[in-house]
Amino acid sequence: MATTITPAMPRVRSTLRRQLHLLGAVAVSIGVMAPTLAMSVTGVEPARLLGRAAPLAFVFAAIGVGLVAYGFVRLSAEFSHAGSVYGFVGHAFGPRAGFFCGWALLGTYLVFPAVSMAGVAVFGQAFLRSTGIAPHFPWYPLALFGWAVIAFAASREVRKAISALVVFEVVSFTLIIVLMVAIVVRLISGDVPRSQNITADVFSLPPGTHLSTIGLAAVFGFLSFAGFESAGSFGEEAHRPRRSIPYSLWAAIAFGGAFYVVCMVVQTLGFGTDAAGVHAFATSAAPLGDLAKSYLGSGMADALNLAAVISSFGAGMGCAAVGARMLYALGRDGVLAGELGTVRRSNGTPTVALAFVMALDLAGLTLFAIAGTPAIKVFFYLATFGTLSLLVMYIATNLAAARFLGRGRHPLEALIPLVGIAVAGYVLYHNVYPVPASPFDLFPYLVGAWLLVGVLLIAFVPGLRERVAAGIAAAEAVQGDPA
Repeated sequence: MATTITPAMPRVRSTLRRQLHLLGAVAVSIGVMAPTLAMSVTGVEPARLLGRAAPLAFVFAAIGVGLVAYGFVRLSAEFSHAGSVYGFVGHAFGPRAGFFCGWALLGTYLVFPAVSMAGVAVFGQAFLRSTGIAPHFPWYPLALFGWAVIAFAASREVRKAISALVVFEVVSFTLIIVLMVAIVVRLISGDVPRSQNITADVFSLPPGTHLSTIGLAAVFGFLSFAGFESAGSFGEEAHRPRRSIPYSLWAAIAFGGAFYVVCMVVQTLGFGTDAAGVHAFATSAAPLGDLAKSYLGSGMADALNLAAVISSFGAGMGCAAVGARMLYALGRDGVLAGELGTVRRSNGTPTVALAFVMALDLAGLTLFAIAGTPAIKVFFYLATFGTLSLLVMYIATNLAAARFLGRGRHPLEALIPLVGIAVAGYVLYHNVYPVPASPFDLFPYLVGAWLLVGVLLIAFVPGLRERVAAGIAAAEAVQGDPA
C-alpha cells in the first residue's frame, strides 16, 4: 500500500553533517558572544554606576547568566536540534512553546549579523580616522566589506567556518591580553601616567551604593554574555551533542565571566580608582583605546580598533550561521518555505537559508545608509531589537525548563530556572523602564509586534501546530547520538 505524506509531516529531513567537536561548539558560543567587542562598548556604564567597583557588575552578571543558562543546559542535554530552543523546548514543553521560543530567537539572529557588520563599520572608521588614512571614510562600504567576509566564512562547511571564527577571536583576544599585561606590568613597576596602583578596592563598593544600583550595573554586564546559547543551533552537527552542547554553554559563560572580570579589573586600575580615574573611565568613548594610548602609544590603540573589527567578523559569522540553521529547521519542518530546509550537498551548509539572512541584512543596512543613519546608531538600534527578543526567549525557555524539570525525579531542581526567569525578567524590565529616549522607546513595541506575529501564526495558521509537532518528532526519531 502506498504511503501518503500528509501536510502535517515535514517536507525535508536533515542532511546536516556531524563534524563539530567539543572545542568547535565552545568556539561558536564564545565567538558569538564576541568578548573583545563587548569589552569595547559595555564597561563604561558599570563604571559610571559603581565607580571603582565596576568589576563587580560582571561578577554578578556571570552568576545571573549561569542561572539563566541552567534551563538551556538541562534541555539541550535531553534533545539536540538545528532549531535550538525551537527543538528542545518543543520536545520538552510542546510544539506551541517550541515555535514561540524559536520565533523569538529567530528575531534575534536575523538582525545580529547586521549588528556585527555595523561593528565592522564603526571600528573600521575609527581605525581609518585615528591612523589618518581616511578620516571621513563613509561607513556603508566598510559594512559591505564586513557583509562579504561574513557571507563567505559562514557559507563554508561548518569545520572551516568555525576555524575561521576561532582565528578571528584569537587574534583580537590576544591584542587585548597584550594591553592588559602591559598595564599590570607598568602598575607594578610604578611607571604609570598618574598615581594609579594595584588595589583590592575594585571589589569594594563605594559607601552608600544601593542594591538597585548594583542590579542595574549588572544588567550591562549581563548583555555582554548575549549569544552564549548559540551553540544550541549546532546540535545536529556536533558529535555527542547531548554532552558537547551543554558543556559548550558552561564553558562560554565561564570563559566570558573570567575574561570580563579580569579586563574590568585591569581597566579600572589602569584609569585609577580615585575620583579622577573613575570619572575618566565613566566618560570614555573608547576605554580600551584610551588606555592603549596612555600605556602603549597610539599604535596599540589603532591595533585594538582592528581587533574589534576582527571580533565583529567572527561574531557576524557565528550569528549568520545560527540564523541560517534556525530558518533551515523551520523550513525543513514545513513551517516556512521548504526551500529554506535544504542543504548544499558539497559541504552540508544550509545555503538557501543563509542567503536569506544575508540578503535581509544587506537590505536593512542599505536602507539605513540611504536614510543617512550613522553606523553607531545602526549598531545600537539593531542590537536593542535583537537583545529584547533574546531576553523574552530566555524567559520563555526557562519557563519550559521549569515545567520539564518539575515533572522529573528532582522537582526541586525546577527552582533554578525560576530564578533564571527572575534574572532575565529583571534585565528585560531595565531595558524598557525607565522609558528610554526616542527612538529606543519604540523598540519594545517593534519586538512585541514580531512576537505577536509568531503567536498569531501558531494560533491561526491551519496545521502549523501539527507540522511543528511532526517535525520535532521526526528529528527525535533520527537522533543518532543518545549520549
